[in-house]
Amino acid sequence: MTRKHIISGFSKLSKEKKIALIASRMTDSERVIAELESFWHRDPEIQKLFDEFSENTLTNYFFPYGIAPNVKINGELFMVPMVIEESSVVAAAANSAKFWAGKGGFHSEIISTVKNGQVHFVWKGDFNRLKELFPQLKEKLLARTAPITANMEKRGGGVLDMELVDMTSSLDDYYQLSVKFDTRDSMGANFINSCLEEYAAGLREFVNESGHFGEEPLHVIMSILSNYTPECTVRTWVECDISDFAGIDDQLTAEEFVWKFEKAVQIAGVDVYRAATHNKGIFNGVDAVALATGNDFRAIEACGHAWAARDGQYRSLTEVRVEGGRFLYSLTLPIAIGTVGGLTSLHPMARFSLQLLGNPSAPQLMQIASVIGLANNFGAVKSLTTKGIQIGHMKMHLLNILNMFNAEEREKAKAVEFFKNHKVSYSAVAEFLESIRKKRAKG
Repeated sequence: MTRKHIISGFSKLSKEKKIALIASRMTDSERVIAELESFWHRDPEIQKLFDEFSENTLTNYFFPYGIAPNVKINGELFMVPMVIEESSVVAAAANSAKFWAGKGGFHSEIISTVKNGQVHFVWKGDFNRLKELFPQLKEKLLARTAPITANMEKRGGGVLDMELVDMTSSLDDYYQLSVKFDTRDSMGANFINSCLEEYAAGLREFVNESGHFGEEPLHVIMSILSNYTPECTVRTWVECDISDFAGIDDQLTAEEFVWKFEKAVQIAGVDVYRAATHNKGIFNGVDAVALATGNDFRAIEACGHAWAARDGQYRSLTEVRVEGGRFLYSLTLPIAIGTVGGLTSLHPMARFSLQLLGNPSAPQLMQIASVIGLANNFGAVKSLTTKGIQIGHMKMHLLNILNMFNAEEREKAKAVEFFKNHKVSYSAVAEFLESIRKKRAKG
């Protein structure tokens, strides 16, 4: 589809007119319209809800919704929903969960749940004078947001602390008003940003209109929460005797497996190329839970990757410790996630996911998401250090390949049976289908 000219007023068109306009630029417009409409929800009210989640909505884009059963966390079993299109991720989480369920399961603890937001401002005035008057300013700012914070405070949250930060060593005349928040079970973005915008207005008034600072104006650049939440952190781990890995691979002893596993994690701790893929395996699981529960996986990923580079080099988010005949594998992850507000309350499947999990609090959901992240990562590293990642991955990918070749159901059944003992690849599947089709043609 080529763009013929700039479109004005597209957002003001009805959905039907948007679709008609898009379809008119395709070679088979009637097929395009029918296909887009085929993904609409059968309930018009639910479809209207979906349409209003975003802008210029044409239709719905489906992703698989799967379940990882037998996820044992701090002694309690969960059925964890996962939304992801990568075929092996749910299987890896389920297999890891089952493996560890018999060894005490996953352990998880919340380290802290503090989030941060900032008012960024530029000022050539007397910063020491501003610091001197800061207690007075702070009182005015907190009073200014009292109507916004009242409900959050009733739930035990609110504004925890506020400080001025001198950033002039990095950028001339640049300062911050840094604020810490507890948003309880909500992710809290709207709450934090609403407070910060009020603080920005109050700060500007205090400096520019109070008469305490002369005529040098303070310029607010922006007011925004930070998706980097190093004080909203969960630690998750598994542990067992090294001997418990006996039989995990027919080519390795328990000790040899643990040695290879430990080295693989150490490599991810020193090599950025490996660390990026290692951590991607963690977010395969974390993101899938975030999507299933209506949370912002993009913010979660941004935070996790920033945390992985907190000492100046991007590293593994997991750590392994082997001593005294014991194996301990842990993940420490900052993750801002919510169970109320936004899509968690509006999206029917997000609500279902939270119900399936027993309506967890935000800290409990932090634990669940981090557990699935560690489960996926353990499964990936186990595969990499034993038979290799592609055997299991490509077998899970087999149905996708068969669908690409328009295989019939009986062909799929034969292929699944054949590839139980053969390596899966695009060329191998193509050859297999060609052979059985030739046999069928001959009669």
